Amino acid sequence: MKCTKLISAVLFLCSLQSFAQVYTDKIVGEKNQQLKDSLKIVEYPYALPIWGEKVAQKGYNLPYSAGLSVNYFWQDSEIIIKNLEVGFNNGPLYNLDEIVRFDKSSVEAGAITIRPDIWLLPFLNVYGIFGKAKPSTKINAGIWIPDADNNWSQIASFSTKANFDATTFGIGMTPTIGIGGGWLALDMNMSWSDVDALDKPAFSYIFGPRLGKTFKLRKAERNIALWVGGFRVHIEGGTKGNIALSDVFDLSTAQTKVDDGITKVNENQAKVDSWWNGLSPAQQANPANAAKHNTANRALERAGTFLSTLDGALSTAESSTIQYSLQKSPKDMWNFIVGTQFQYNKHIMFRLETGFLGSRTQVLGGLQYRFGL
Repeated sequence: MKCTKLISAVLFLCSLQSFAQVYTDKIVGEKNQQLKDSLKIVEYPYALPIWGEKVAQKGYNLPYSAGLSVNYFWQDSEIIIKNLEVGFNNGPLYNLDEIVRFDKSSVEAGAITIRPDIWLLPFLNVYGIFGKAKPSTKINAGIWIPDADNNWSQIASFSTKANFDATTFGIGMTPTIGIGGGWLALDMNMSWSDVDALDKPAFSYIFGPRLGKTFKLRKAERNIALWVGGFRVHIEGGTKGNIALSDVFDLSTAQTKVDDGITKVNENQAKVDSWWNGLSPAQQANPANAAKHNTANRALERAGTFLSTLDGALSTAESSTIQYSLQKSPKDMWNFIVGTQFQYNKHIMFRLETGFLGSRTQVLGGLQYRFGL
């Protein structure tokens, strides 16, 4: 089998993100006293942020109130899939959790995002997210069935790497606070990913706390910021979709694999029936034997029904469709991040951030231009 958009679409949900890149810093220290005093008497020239003049006069160095950033983001992340139900040609859905096992499912994505933002308040940045991405998804899975001894074996497998396009849009905000010359930022955003294999755009929520410090350089307005923090992803659990059969299976080999699978199901069913009929009534009444028999029959019946239905769909493969429903979640909700930003001046900033630990690795690079409103 060749799985493409069926599972690829849901794995993309963790892939796009964006963060505020500048923060309101409080001017502290004797060497900065002259700058702090100058802020107390200067007239703040912009409408945003609200209360900007009052805050500036209290010794806070405010960034320009509006900005536009372009970010490139790369991520490789594992995901867990469960409650998988699949049907064909708008027929009944079959729950495949008991017989389908995923060895490892992961998505690798490169994305470009554009983020316009404003400082609504001196401690609150709000922004929008617009992104385009080309994710590729790696899937390794198999169909497993039991025998009379309750030993499970794989009767069919598939491994694939799929590529597709996706568009993301979203909104976010970043509350910040100055802490003794450093800053704490709590970035959070909601986004919706539009993928043609899904019935509707899929929702994801990202939370990224960061604790950092900005170090001034010799040239005015030039500095380097360093930070550490965390990255947490929540994606909408349920996903439903409709897709062409030819987009999921390699039609050149699917019929052979289905025929072999049906043969193995029938062989195992015969072994289970022979074992059960060879037991005495007392042995059949044993709860352990009864449970093993029921489990084997249920799994074999489910595998046989699914493969037989798929066999029928393959007879009209060019016009057949697959309907699916599943629950998905990241393998790890959190990972660790470190980052840095070089501010060339108050208008132009360059940013680099990386995330690691757990089952997710990511890198973000960005360029930002700021101006006053």
